[in-house]
Amino acid sequence: MTISNHLSGSAETSRRDDQVSHDADVLATLGHPQELARQFNLWSMLALAFTVLGTWSTLAQNLASGLSAGGPVSILWGLALVTFCNLCVAVSLGELTSAMPTALGQAYWIFRIQPTPFGRFLSYMCAWINTFGWWTLTASQTAFMTNFILSMKTIFEPNWPAAGYGWLEFLIYIGLTLLLTLINIIACRKDRVLPWINNVVGAQFTLLFLAFALALLISVGVKAHLAYQSGSFVFGTWINTTGWPNGVIWFTGLIQSAYGLTAFDACIHMVEELPAPSRNGPKVIWLSVMIGAVSGFLFMMVCLFCVQDIGDLTNADLPFVELCLSTMGLTGAAVLLALFVVNGVGQNISIMTTASRLTWGFARDGGLPWHSYLAMVNGYWHVPVRALWVQGVLIALVGLLYLFANTVLQAILSVSTIALTISYGIPIAVLLVVGRDKLLPMQGEFRLGRWGFAANVVSLIYCAITTVFFFFPSDPNPAPADMNWAIAVFGVMLVIAVGFWFVQGRSSYLRTEESMLRELVSQAGEEDVLDVTRYGDDDTAKDTGVVGPGMEREHRKRV
Repeated sequence: MTISNHLSGSAETSRRDDQVSHDADVLATLGHPQELARQFNLWSMLALAFTVLGTWSTLAQNLASGLSAGGPVSILWGLALVTFCNLCVAVSLGELTSAMPTALGQAYWIFRIQPTPFGRFLSYMCAWINTFGWWTLTASQTAFMTNFILSMKTIFEPNWPAAGYGWLEFLIYIGLTLLLTLINIIACRKDRVLPWINNVVGAQFTLLFLAFALALLISVGVKAHLAYQSGSFVFGTWINTTGWPNGVIWFTGLIQSAYGLTAFDACIHMVEELPAPSRNGPKVIWLSVMIGAVSGFLFMMVCLFCVQDIGDLTNADLPFVELCLSTMGLTGAAVLLALFVVNGVGQNISIMTTASRLTWGFARDGGLPWHSYLAMVNGYWHVPVRALWVQGVLIALVGLLYLFANTVLQAILSVSTIALTISYGIPIAVLLVVGRDKLLPMQGEFRLGRWGFAANVVSLIYCAITTVFFFFPSDPNPAPADMNWAIAVFGVMLVIAVGFWFVQGRSSYLRTEESMLRELVSQAGEEDVLDVTRYGDDDTAKDTGVVGPGMEREHRKRV
């Protein structure tokens, strides 16, 4: 029995080693050494992706916008439509992830399937848009947690004067940003810590979903002065208080659902830390969308059944807090909301982790200023510390707007969904333009086959339509303070990206030593290079620049 167990353990270890070696080989054919430990497994990566999406809590936080722009019909059936479309986007990106599992993700794929000067420029723009999207998403979650932390005081003291002080919001925001950055650095010192944190946050997020749903239902059921809404209200009521025609509102009402199902590219940028990424990466992407959508649909049903006064919710600064207070009472709401804040900070850890890997991947391919400096992986902490700190500083600078320009701050925070959606659409559009047969020589384990074209077309139409309506203001005749300034912020982002292209990007992006190697790899044929990587001796690897197993840690200087 002991011998059998020993042999079984040895076989498992051998399989694991073979997988590690194979994953390093595949990454080497993409022009990069294996610098980050593949510390996640399928479940811990799924936990990260699920918590980054945060669908049920995100939908709850935006309940007021959904109620005023279409009402329950838009909230539930709009979510069903958005789920179908996002699954098409997810499997489309999953197919590309399976073929080319690298942290830069969408931008890398663009240049790989269209290796022309224009393709390189489009790739660069997509990289900036995607990076801006993740930076603003991190800032958005941090700002939201700031507001929720302050709300824990205001639910006990509604007229607390300090609640509106910009300097207090800024201090909490800065404190959270510093805390999240430090956790992301320290947690990577040991390989198992960061996945463990994500597992805990994912489990808490699931339990919190059950706790809130049961608390809302039970509270309304046992209190005589409360009543459930009817099924006809929950599943069939249309509400439009915006001033826009109903046809426009149907599309703008999708924004709430789209926001709750955006950022499923988290796994794409974490894929270099996932074993068997060609198989597991796509699985995590579409599963996170499906699980997020189901949990979101169920929780929205609960919220709609438990709504008491729609006017109070739509006029509240934090409608979900108002819903909890009106049903559970002060004590019950305070306890659950405190747990919600703790878990929200945990979600923010995962969001910042993902953003940092994209920042690092963009720098590694020569896209960011001081890219050589930012691309270094710290040898002690086993994480791109410099990229994390620079990213933290940039996110902290956004918080300065609390002090003097809150309208601009809200516009910056709202642009994350737009940027991420556009970053999904660009590689899919390029693939359709150049032809899906371009993907055949590099296909991974996850393939869409004959369904690929249809999934790509649905994805592109969805990304185009939602992007347009993301820029619409909440009513057709808004005052300057009510304008949707996201289009102006996004325009500034594009100007910055184009400016950096002419200053530095056109000479350095995808022109690093490793990027040039990748072009040689592509020209030589993937199988030949895999043979060199897997079986070649060290001298051959040094001559070609291709790293084999055991050499990846030495290929790039670590600090």
